[in-house]
Amino acid sequence: MPQDPTSRRRASDGKLSFVENLGFGLGDMASNLFFQTFNIFLLYYYTDVFGIAPAVAGTMFLLVRFFDAANDPIMGVIADRTSTKWGKYRPYLLWMAIPYGICGYMIFANPDLGESGKVIYATVTYALMLMAYTAINVPYSSLMGVISPSSQARTLASTYRFVCAFGGGLLISLLVRPLVKELGGEDEVAGFQYTMAIFAGLSVLLFWTTFATTRERVKPPKGQVNDLGGELKELIRNKPWLILFVAAMFSTTFIIMRNTVTIHYFKYVAGNGDELFIWIFDKSTFFLSSSMFMMMLGVLCMGFVIRRFDKRFLSIVLTFTTAACLVAFYFIPAENYGLMLAVNALAAFTMGPTSALVWAMYGDVADYGEYTFGRRSTGLIHSATLFALKTGSMIAGTLAGWVLDWFGFVANEQQSESSLLGISLMFSILPAIFAVGKGIALVCYPLDRDKVTEIEEALAVRKANA
Repeated sequence: MPQDPTSRRRASDGKLSFVENLGFGLGDMASNLFFQTFNIFLLYYYTDVFGIAPAVAGTMFLLVRFFDAANDPIMGVIADRTSTKWGKYRPYLLWMAIPYGICGYMIFANPDLGESGKVIYATVTYALMLMAYTAINVPYSSLMGVISPSSQARTLASTYRFVCAFGGGLLISLLVRPLVKELGGEDEVAGFQYTMAIFAGLSVLLFWTTFATTRERVKPPKGQVNDLGGELKELIRNKPWLILFVAAMFSTTFIIMRNTVTIHYFKYVAGNGDELFIWIFDKSTFFLSSSMFMMMLGVLCMGFVIRRFDKRFLSIVLTFTTAACLVAFYFIPAENYGLMLAVNALAAFTMGPTSALVWAMYGDVADYGEYTFGRRSTGLIHSATLFALKTGSMIAGTLAGWVLDWFGFVANEQQSESSLLGISLMFSILPAIFAVGKGIALVCYPLDRDKVTEIEEALAVRKANA
């Protein structure tokens, strides 16, 4: 469509201050203090600390995460219909922060129960935590779509978000095992309790900081009528969203599957001794921490690269590079720790920016929905995206527990050749398959830079005329 200087200026407005970008990013650090703990340690905690059989844990992940995934669109609809002096989405960061912290801590409270009681307790507390996570993270994710009308500004905010997210993951991977050992001594149960109490309190403060430092600037079109049936139909007809849905599901599956068995891999396959380090880090802690650091570094470099390349193109190239690195791990000898660190550094460096790029695309998808259908359903779009993430999390957690059981894993025992093979496959080939699936989905994504600019300008003119 014709472009004029006035519309171009309107489309480029909406830059955010450093304080607001950072404050927005700290919300994902709060999320990841628990989310990354679950990704990395929860299966290990349930099998090796709490004493639940891996097949039972896998089935619990399937049931609880399936139930939780269905809650996301409901929360999105609720958030879209919320109206307060603080906006639609920000109030939930204030209201739900304390329930979020309490529910996260309760998972690790570890009361003295029998075998059946432990399964029931784990199921109930995990379900409550995921409900609290949904109630605060659907609005938080939706905030990305209304924090600025500018796609470039949202991409920059996404960069801050994922630097902070991976910073939270770095804190988890770097500090959880040392803190558990330091605070609990030989009592690993007490160590997890004290450690997660610290992270619970910190997550509450971080969410409140995000609430205090951010604003909502993008409003629904004037006269917009809420129609759930119509919104759902428009969502299904939104081709860019459908493609990102698949990409997000595959992405979460391969990341969580690999993180879930990392502790198992170094405990049973590669050895987890700390003889290489003069500090308190064992091999798995150093591996996970270096991975999070390289993901942060990759996101920090994105600002330089994104000005020169299209988001879609970058995401495709980086995703297939990550997949190739994951395949390589199957062929690296278990004793060659240095080569593992090098290959993992490249995998993490290419993985980090794709997360930020894809999340920035969701704001473009919300713009596309308003541009195409005349209705903006930011909360529903982001909540349905979280549904994809929860689905991927469900697949990864379920497969991890079931595959461990299928290959004959027995906690805290010397593993059979079959069990070692199963752990190795989940650390390399299986996540690589899902990473390739993500790359194929992104190849089909239709919104390149020129199309996004055209949509921004059209919406700016439309709103100015209204």
